[in-house]
Amino acid sequence: MDQITSSLAPRASAKPSVAGVGGDPAGSVTKRLSNELMTLMMSSSPGISAFPKSDANLFDWVGTLEGPAGTIYAGLKFKILINFPPNYPMAPPAIKFDSPCYHPNVDINGGGICLDILQDKWSAVYSVQTILLSLQSLLGEPNNASPLNPDAAAIWDSPEEFKTQLLKHYRPISDEGSD
Repeated sequence: MDQITSSLAPRASAKPSVAGVGGDPAGSVTKRLSNELMTLMMSSSPGISAFPKSDANLFDWVGTLEGPAGTIYAGLKFKILINFPPNYPMAPPAIKFDSPCYHPNVDINGGGICLDILQDKWSAVYSVQTILLSLQSLLGEPNNASPLNPDAAAIWDSPEEFKTQLLKHYRPISDEGSD
């Protein structure tokens, strides 16, 4: 019995398995991002995609969001940029629209996004897939109480006027890999 319990005892030379505690933080972030990429590629979530800009840098991604069916954004496609910090997932990625998006919670000029899970409500349990799904949902259900684009928020309840402004700013993205 002593042999069994001693073989179960932790060894002093064992490396901690918690990211950032004696291990390689960059390696654990890379592993997490690789796993998230694989999950996203195997996913059947319609209208969202994201992948690294290059094989050399797993921290800079490009993605696309398609407007959800039944919303004013249906049939439209937007390009987003995702930059992961070195301490991801303990800190949220920086995400912005690369293509112009006329929306109450998106800065039409810089592409910044006002979404609580990307700021004060961030949790390490969120993944790229959950973020993209949240952004897609935000397109059809803005938070007009916290607008980055007050003009868009003011006309959100006037669908024809909103659609006119949306299409005035919209720039279709190509399906090619060009930047």
